[in-house]
Amino acid sequence: MKWTPKAVEIAREAGARLREFFAQGVVTEYKGDVDLVTVADWTVEKLIRTRLGEVFPEHGMYGEEGTRERMEQEFRWYIDPLDGTTNFAHGFPVFCVSLGLEFRGELIAGVVYDPTRDELFAAAKGSGTFLNGERVQVSKVSNLAETLTGTGFPSHKRHKNPNIYFYHVITLRTHGVRRAGSAALDLANVACGRLDAFWEFNLNPWDTAAGVVLVEEAGGKVSCYDGSEWRLDSKETLASNGLVHQSMIDVMAQIFEGRDLPQLPSPVEYR
Repeated sequence: MKWTPKAVEIAREAGARLREFFAQGVVTEYKGDVDLVTVADWTVEKLIRTRLGEVFPEHGMYGEEGTRERMEQEFRWYIDPLDGTTNFAHGFPVFCVSLGLEFRGELIAGVVYDPTRDELFAAAKGSGTFLNGERVQVSKVSNLAETLTGTGFPSHKRHKNPNIYFYHVITLRTHGVRRAGSAALDLANVACGRLDAFWEFNLNPWDTAAGVVLVEEAGGKVSCYDGSEWRLDSKETLASNGLVHQSMIDVMAQIFEGRDLPQLPSPVEYR
């Protein structure tokens, strides 16, 4: 697919700029109580917007940091210049560039670049998923108890998010849950088999567009928590290797219904 090589070039260039900012440290600005916006966010989104505009002047663009251009076009890019902003701002080296391409309502290409590990994930509809040029696939784990899963918590309004209950139950049902702080990288890690499943509430299109393509082209599955069709505007994202997908859906239904939930241990009693 002709769009993917150009997106790969742009993602690598954007990642190189992120590495420069990360090495020198950045001045951070708060947008809300916890959400951190860095100079890098704005600079790198502008770079991506400019490069995409040069190569694909007829394409629309929708970016986390405010880019809204030609959204009426059939082709639309969903841009996250820095997924993992809070990690980045604190010097924690887990973040990435994410570029997803939609055509007439269908996601057709995705690129996720991790500049600290120099790992470039790329996928195009019908062509598979690749990590640094080598084809990758989802894991073969079929027993939920043997899985390693991932999730995320919002930095804003986290007190209104019920994910702590899901975290608690799924931690007990699996080998463990990892919370890395970058949904795009979590989805990429499902695609290459490092994680067997991932879920998160209230993600945005720029968080998921690229990663969903990676997972599906690697043989995995993406849906809402009840198994219904996932969309870019869905408020629930469940991705897996496909083999444990129904098991994850069953556990989530149990949690939502409050059935047989283990009690959180009391810290007072523990002490």
